Amino acid sequence: MRNKKARKSTFFIVLALILLLTYTAFFGIENWHGDTRNVYIKGAEDIRWGIDIRGGVEAVFTPDIAKSEITDEDMDAAQAIIDTRMVSQNITDYEIYTDKENHQIVVRFPWEADDTDMDPAAAVAALGETAELTFCKGASYSEDAVIFKGDHVTKATPAYDEQNGYIVALELDSTAADLFSNATKELASSKGQIAISMDGNVITAPTVNEQITGGQAIITGMADADEAQELADKINAGSLPFALSVDNSKLSIVSPSLGENALKAMLIAGAIAFGIICILMIVRYRLNGVIASIALLGQLAGSIAAISGFFPGLNSFTLTIPGIAGIILSIGVGVDCNVIAAERIRQEFKNGKTIDGSIDAGFKNSLSAIIDGNVTILIVAFVLMGAFGTDGFIIYKLFSLIFGASIAGSIYSFGFTLLIGVIFNLIMGVVSSKLMLRSVSQFKCLRKPWLYGGSKDE
Repeated sequence: MRNKKARKSTFFIVLALILLLTYTAFFGIENWHGDTRNVYIKGAEDIRWGIDIRGGVEAVFTPDIAKSEITDEDMDAAQAIIDTRMVSQNITDYEIYTDKENHQIVVRFPWEADDTDMDPAAAVAALGETAELTFCKGASYSEDAVIFKGDHVTKATPAYDEQNGYIVALELDSTAADLFSNATKELASSKGQIAISMDGNVITAPTVNEQITGGQAIITGMADADEAQELADKINAGSLPFALSVDNSKLSIVSPSLGENALKAMLIAGAIAFGIICILMIVRYRLNGVIASIALLGQLAGSIAAISGFFPGLNSFTLTIPGIAGIILSIGVGVDCNVIAAERIRQEFKNGKTIDGSIDAGFKNSLSAIIDGNVTILIVAFVLMGAFGTDGFIIYKLFSLIFGASIAGSIYSFGFTLLIGVIFNLIMGVVSSKLMLRSVSQFKCLRKPWLYGGSKDE
């Protein structure tokens, strides 16, 4: 008997979803208005490649105050803020060295994904800004009229509303919320203004029409989403204890360690290897191999999507050579997952079961082995991300107590891509493969046991 739970249309629905994910993950969705690129869904070209693949910038920052006024604590604070700014920009492959004796901070980080000018001065410009946010009574900045400063802002989020356009929404702590409520109550009666400034430069000075409670405020006047995101990142990163200037004589471009054409060569080699794997699986496992190849394509697309920032709530990611190794290893795990299932199905045919019975029993009997292997790798990936990640990753806080504070972008990249790849392997290799195989088995022309691993004589 045929499996009545399986529908023929399921295969086409799952296939369409995988192909849609693949196209959008690699090419994204965007349009152009003149020279302005509007990105709706990020694609592979939005991936920020690591220094080892695409190269980057090395800059030496020096405090803009007298050396006698600088303490070791100030230098540590400045390094911590630059760390935070890197993380807020989703840069995980970077290096920072603090020379306390000479009062210098050396920073190395990769180019942005869409940076075609390769201008090192522009790339490092935002890192040395003090980024001190202040709220003042009146239309201009004044130290005497400061209500509170940016260290009382708990979170800044870029947003858009129809009335004000692009904005940055601020959440204030309890101290700032009370101060802001009292100030707006005082100014509302006279239609006064509150100037919101960054490093003493007024960003916006809205008129106060009513008392504002609840610990929330907005900054208006953003030209586009990128400007709103940049301002929010600066606020979230915090303010430096002093401005940092760049020594232009020591500003340099870091060449990729693998050479200029390494990325193109890796992509070509990866495509060829993926094609060979699919051919071998199809030859060995026939229709099971076709389904497995589609599932592997979905797994690869899911990994690329997670790295580029395709999914809401999952930021873009700096991809390094070890990160690519993590993708390759997860694809290998995906192949293993599909091979186990195909071999189990083949064994069920030898036990005398029908096509539907062999498919159901094969996936059921292979599930425990697949889960065991994948969970083991998930644990390894979490440990790597925890031990070598950034302080934005919650497990890092636990492991930093054991290993001490450390940031190793290359190893973190490997752990991240391995983690994401295994998660998509479980989705594609277990769930999607079973749905598609059960669906195609309902087509009369495909109800031949040898297509699924059985004997041609059956």
